[in-house]
Amino acid sequence: MQNTATDLNQLPTPETAEDADLGALFADMLFLRQSIAKETAPLVEQLAAGADLPFADEARLANLADYLTLRRRDIRPLQRRLMRLGFSSLGRLESRVLPTLDATLASLAAAAGRPAPFVRPTEETFFRGEADLVTATDDLFGEAPANRRGRIMVTLPSEAAADPDLILDLVRRGMNIARINCAHDDRAAWMAMTAHVRAAGEKLGVPVRVLMDIAGPKIRTEQIMPEKKGKLQVNDLFRLVADGEPALTGGVTACASVSLPEIVTRLSVGDRVRYDDGKLEGVVEARTLTDAIIRVTHCKTGGTKLKPEKGLNLPDTALGLSPLTTKDEADLSTVVECADMLGYSFVSRPEDIDLLEAALAKAAPRDTPLGLVAKIEQPEAVRNLPALIAAAFRHQRPFGVMIARGDLAAEIGFDRVAEMQEEILWICEAASVPTIWATQVLEDLVKTGLPSRGEMTDAAMAARAECVMLNKGPAVSEAVSLLDHLLSRMDGHIFKKTPMLRALKSWQA
Repeated sequence: MQNTATDLNQLPTPETAEDADLGALFADMLFLRQSIAKETAPLVEQLAAGADLPFADEARLANLADYLTLRRRDIRPLQRRLMRLGFSSLGRLESRVLPTLDATLASLAAAAGRPAPFVRPTEETFFRGEADLVTATDDLFGEAPANRRGRIMVTLPSEAAADPDLILDLVRRGMNIARINCAHDDRAAWMAMTAHVRAAGEKLGVPVRVLMDIAGPKIRTEQIMPEKKGKLQVNDLFRLVADGEPALTGGVTACASVSLPEIVTRLSVGDRVRYDDGKLEGVVEARTLTDAIIRVTHCKTGGTKLKPEKGLNLPDTALGLSPLTTKDEADLSTVVECADMLGYSFVSRPEDIDLLEAALAKAAPRDTPLGLVAKIEQPEAVRNLPALIAAAFRHQRPFGVMIARGDLAAEIGFDRVAEMQEEILWICEAASVPTIWATQVLEDLVKTGLPSRGEMTDAAMAARAECVMLNKGPAVSEAVSLLDHLLSRMDGHIFKKTPMLRALKSWQA
């Protein structure tokens, strides 16, 4: 027993072990902080591309670069060591990378009895990214309503052009932004809708903005054969034609012409084709100069019927399409005249933003800057998101990002869309860029008047974005009221990734 006691006495005391842990953790954190500062500088230069940015945008871009540099590392082991000793886990630093590292280092230094290597940030410095996000959001979306941080956007139906009371009701219930889809209707309808939105906002004394979403190169089915029957099942063949009438030859069950015939000729054997937001998926099995034969690999239980005017996604095919079509360029004059924001579809590269800016430069001048919302709906856009943000900063236009979850899911697969929407939220928060949570929010409620439990949870999680978009439908007014109530309650529970820990009264102790 004496030997055992002696052996135990020779071990480091708990205080000594704790000091060693603190020293090692301090050294690792300091190395991380220094490495990020060193690696970020060239990345900032690359993103800025020589542009002379305002100080606030320089700071946003620098924090974005810091975040990208940090996220190249797996810091999970470091997080656990920090948490055990009661320090920040670094898990909510998107808008404040270096301030969080500096504050954590200062606390580690104090605990270890050594001088802090960097000045502990002030409250203003620490939360500057959040303040920049509020400013950017107000610049793009207008002033927030009194009861909630998030804005509500609603896609207007065609009948809104002749029904000002419909828009008045939406604004009264909580709509902050009206979305006009330029893939439908015409200039006269768009101008009527805009006039009704302005009148409703003035009557109710609330700011309401208009987003006009230019169509872009929509790839859709057109003429279908057979017209009235024939559901596709797994292993069935269907044909897409680039030229000529659809035909049921060669053992195909259905056939469709497409809105952009050239895409058929760019398909290769083995490429995937997804129809109507992924309701059906197939693989190209054969191709000629004028058509492609696709074998169905996945579809809804009971089969899927081809219909006209449904979207096609080609995730494996290099389409080489410009995001700005001739129709879009013609529509820009109305957008500049009527809208507060422009929704840009199929934007994937920084050059796409430059292309749009060149087209907008030909339009009539405005008293206020036209906001730009980049719709992220393709894998290339996800990969290039930091560069897209930097390009928008260079053009000095109010800017936001729409997470177009429908097309994104069809492009990258349903199994990855939840992961990607989180990453987009993180990247945008790091750059203090407002986001729009879009596609099928409260879809059952909008269409049938009764929400599903799953979509209520989805809508609650949408509170992390700065804006939530509802699609048109017979019960959209009820959906606006519900979303207004839900978002106002969620504001007390969560801000971005940070739980707010308000007092709970759901149970009794």
